[in-house]
Amino acid sequence: MLSVTSDYATSTGSPEPALRRIAAAGFTHVHWCHQWCTDFLYSASETAQIGRWLAEFGLTLCDVHASHGKEKGWCSPAEYERQAGLELVRNRIRFAADLGADVVIIHLPGVPENPADDPGFSARLHDSIESLFPELAACGVRLAFENMIRDNFPHIGSLLAEYPADRVGLCYDSGHGNMNPGALASLDALKERLIAVHLHDNDGQSDQHQPPFFGTVDWPALARILAASGYRKPLSFEVAIRATGIADEGEFLALAHDRAEKVAELVALERSFRA
Repeated sequence: MLSVTSDYATSTGSPEPALRRIAAAGFTHVHWCHQWCTDFLYSASETAQIGRWLAEFGLTLCDVHASHGKEKGWCSPAEYERQAGLELVRNRIRFAADLGADVVIIHLPGVPENPADDPGFSARLHDSIESLFPELAACGVRLAFENMIRDNFPHIGSLLAEYPADRVGLCYDSGHGNMNPGALASLDALKERLIAVHLHDNDGQSDQHQPPFFGTVDWPALARILAASGYRKPLSFEVAIRATGIADEGEFLALAHDRAEKVAELVALERSFRA
């Protein structure tokens, strides 16, 4: 079982063509990333239609990327924007639950380098996270904090130490990690809290979202950590066609599936060694 992102080609518009191609390429699961950086709110009718498409194509929702928002920011210092951003995240939590997913992935805001620049940041961040807990509990969904290009593992680690595993966990993004020396060691230290993965490759210089083995990610080392972690859902690949030089979406997805299978084989081999 392998998962791929719904927005491998585009993040907006009807997802139906992408879902059809994803299933044809052999993927069984979908990481929902449509509308991840907009203020779009899914209505009941839209959620129901997506559910029908998933069923038609034999796909299962693996997890959902919460929207980063453009004008709705869940940790904004402007209270009306913060409340609007929280409703945007709650919308994705309900969307995930309605379609059978159990994790929503979120980007943490950057910690101010000088705390005096935003003295209310920490209290606002904690209040925002904790205000999502009732929705998470009611929906049976957990929140996953994603590591970013600017290394935020210390911040993630401190939050995971504060909050219980049945509410929050870690999403490891291998492309972001490849741009930060020491990211694999940080992942290894937090591997028991790993509940989502964004697997993709790059050259270590920019966030290219290439299929595995296109760039410089140390896949054998990552496979060893994944095998030793608590993560047992389908491996999920957040790949994009844009930096591959491939024009045809079907060709791209076939290649992505082939490369994803190789990563899955590495993880399975490491698990067999451990067993």
